[in-house]
Amino acid sequence: MDLRGRKEITARFEAYVGELTKVIGHADRNEPLRDYCAGLLATEGRRSVEPMAAVTDPGRVSAQHQKLLHFVANSPWSDERVLAKVCELVVPSMTRHAPIKAWIIDDTGLPKKGEHSVGVHHQYCGQLGKQANCQVAVTLSIANHHASLPIAYRLYLPRAWSDDAARRKEARVPAEITFKTKPQIALEQIRAALLAGVAPGVVLMDASYGNNGIMRRALTGLGLSYVAAILATTKVRHVRKDDPKPPRVSVEALALSLPKHAWRTITWREGTNEKLQSRFARVRVRAAPIRGEARFAEETLLIEWPEGEARPTKYWLATVDRKMSFRGLVDLAKMRWRIERDYEDLKQEIGLGHYEGRRWRGFHHHGTLSIAAYGFLISERERIPPSGPRSAAPIEKYPLPSDYRPRGAPAPTAATRSQLDRHDPSCARLCDCKGPFAMPVLPAPPSAQPEMEFMTQ
Repeated sequence: MDLRGRKEITARFEAYVGELTKVIGHADRNEPLRDYCAGLLATEGRRSVEPMAAVTDPGRVSAQHQKLLHFVANSPWSDERVLAKVCELVVPSMTRHAPIKAWIIDDTGLPKKGEHSVGVHHQYCGQLGKQANCQVAVTLSIANHHASLPIAYRLYLPRAWSDDAARRKEARVPAEITFKTKPQIALEQIRAALLAGVAPGVVLMDASYGNNGIMRRALTGLGLSYVAAILATTKVRHVRKDDPKPPRVSVEALALSLPKHAWRTITWREGTNEKLQSRFARVRVRAAPIRGEARFAEETLLIEWPEGEARPTKYWLATVDRKMSFRGLVDLAKMRWRIERDYEDLKQEIGLGHYEGRRWRGFHHHGTLSIAAYGFLISERERIPPSGPRSAAPIEKYPLPSDYRPRGAPAPTAATRSQLDRHDPSCARLCDCKGPFAMPVLPAPPSAQPEMEFMTQ
């Protein structure tokens, strides 16, 4: 990138951050906000506070470290207002080619060692694919085929934390925060987005949310349609004109009973190396979680059964317009992949999981600022022509200064001084050890002993 291009990016970044500073409440926070976002974008490697301080102000690392640490861990600015401003600034770039099409509910695990960081618990961590010590944040993202952006970010607080007064006090968890399940947190985020006037989309969710019937009914009550992944054991009744009282069966059993002509091979988008396609079927059903229950409205059951697999692999319940094309439905269900891309970029390119503080406010402030930095990155990517490389990152990464040494690290080993070591050892004090030699048995007089010096830090 040439000098002119760098200056233009810098100018756009300053303008972007300048807009964010309007909602953080105090002029003294403007500079730390800019430096923190710049550090997240420009630091190589781990993006905890100290390395970012070394990159953003290498001449005053200690003072910069304290300033950034106070801003992220203690400063009482509003995460909700900053995220709303990020949404306001980034959505015009996202919708330049197409409107918002989906809202995506999901959560992400952030592996942690120890048990003192707020919300850390032994629970399922998607990043590791197993149960592990981690924090879990629930997110709501807006998306179309060109981009996606998280607009809400909230830590899930397990009961082991929400019911422990001592741990809450140590982590400074606000008194109004009580235990809520992940679907309950997600519904709160959705209601807040509707109240804020965010352009609505079809709600997409994986089976950990989609299999929750209460949540699906709540979305319908809010006037939102959804495409919700469900488990193979979910019970439904197949809606057919020739059978007014269909049996209650699992979606897997229903899929296995479908005739061969019910399945179609559908391509939904271009992949990295080839077109993405699979076999799908869709049928009309009513959810039947309890025997004898018939009060649920009709929905579309979408089923995926890839060629060569012994059984169907994925199932969705959808309340989208029945006139939507088969390919359009599949394309919408598969759009949830965008959230995986978000998490990958937020963790690898921005450092979402690198925060080392232990308290509630710092965890959310770091997440908000990570999303803000990511929003700027999305805006820059949307400037790339459609034929250009969509993964191109316009932000140049800066290594740590050569003389940077983290707090507590040992002093570097002194360099060898060849000008002092180039001669052979002196033989002046050597003896041939052929005869006895005198050895003093009394200590040297006090004046001859070196004084001990103490140095305190």
